[in-house]
Amino acid sequence: MAQVSIRINGRSYDIACDDGQENRIHALAGYVDERVREISDAVGQIGEQRLLVMTSLLIADELGAAQEKLNNPQTPIVEEGSLSAAECDAMAENIETMAERVEAIAGKLAKD
Repeated sequence: MAQVSIRINGRSYDIACDDGQENRIHALAGYVDERVREISDAVGQIGEQRLLVMTSLLIADELGAAQEKLNNPQTPIVEEGSLSAAECDAMAENIETMAERVEAIAGKLAKD
């Protein structure tokens, strides 16, 4: 079993993983760290625990949306560079909606 050290939000974590999975763990940690920074920039300092909970919820929402698309055979899987202007607009609206959800969650957490 391999050990990797990852950084998320400036903190180091030692993670055990299967041999050969080190690069995958680093890539996943990079993605999580990027999302944490996006939320932190959007809502400010709200505490490490709440920030990680909000990030987890955002990533879970992204995963749920991706699973919905995969489960709906009418939804085409789009290759990079093949979106029309209307599809780009729709995607931008989805991202905006997701950002509004994150801000609403942040508002609720800030009240607690």
